[in-house]
Amino acid sequence: MKHDDVKDYYGKVLQGSEDLQTNACCTPDDVPEYLKAVLAKIHPEVTEKYYGCGLVAPMALDGASVLDLGCGSGRDVYALAGLVGETGSVVGVDMTEEQLAVARRHEDFHAAAFGYGAPNTSFKKGYIERLGELGLEDGSFDIIVSNCVINLSPDKPAVLREAFRLLKPGGELYFSDVYADRRVPRALLDDPVLYGECLSGALYWNDFLNIAKEAGFADPRLVEDRVLTIENPEIEAKLGGIGFYSATYRLFKLDLEPACEDYGLSVAYKETMPNGGAAFVLDKDHVFAAGEEVAVCGNTYRMLAESRFAPYFAFSGDFSEHRGIFAGCGGGLPFDGSSSSGGCC
Repeated sequence: MKHDDVKDYYGKVLQGSEDLQTNACCTPDDVPEYLKAVLAKIHPEVTEKYYGCGLVAPMALDGASVLDLGCGSGRDVYALAGLVGETGSVVGVDMTEEQLAVARRHEDFHAAAFGYGAPNTSFKKGYIERLGELGLEDGSFDIIVSNCVINLSPDKPAVLREAFRLLKPGGELYFSDVYADRRVPRALLDDPVLYGECLSGALYWNDFLNIAKEAGFADPRLVEDRVLTIENPEIEAKLGGIGFYSATYRLFKLDLEPACEDYGLSVAYKETMPNGGAAFVLDKDHVFAAGEEVAVCGNTYRMLAESRFAPYFAFSGDFSEHRGIFAGCGGGLPFDGSSSSGGCC
């Protein structure tokens, strides 16, 4: 598939979320209350043109500089703009002019809705594989997000390499996308509906993990996942039994080891993170209850101690004594199929 085919699908074929032919590009309806309050302020036209497969609103965003890859009509850009505050900033990148036109005409509306003196958002037209063409500085973003877009890229390794380049040390790529339980046959890439619906361009999950590591993101962490039920018999027949999942990963730009190693380290969550509640979810295998000291591997320790999460944790130990492999960081198949597809909003 070419860029022009994707631009045509999202700029001309799809006029609203109701035009989607599967539930792959949709978001589950179990949205946290604090995020519902932000989403309620977003302009209806922006929401109507939204096509995403997850929630890309990580914690601890106040004052952060954020980049949204494949921002479309700007729904996630504006949601994040409301969360980073007036001192933060959000840049959206997209290649589809029709989508960007929707996003750009509502900047002043959202600044007023959030009570800001001026917009803290900006939008750039370009390709997520070629971010170097957009004048973005190396190491200039705290967080990079993307919502069901990287699967549409014809050069996914380039996207991850560019993201790594643009992140600050300790920053993270936090994104939702569609993954397959096997490699999708190349012949299906030429089907504009399968590709536009975020299916035939989906990476086999194990290929994604290797590509992420090659780009510099050691130890990718799966945050959450859900089974996608296509619910379109004609499209299901074309796919021939391939299983698909919507999943959110976080990839840190840190000096991490290839495996989880034990150094006798531990951390304790302080329960001070805004909107964080009584527990903090780092990933699917690491949920930290407030006040509870937990033994962690060296990589998990660094993800917390050398990122924006550091003020919210107490840390014990150092790296002076290596004790071998750390048991307890997950492993095996990342998607267990236990979560349901849910509804879409």
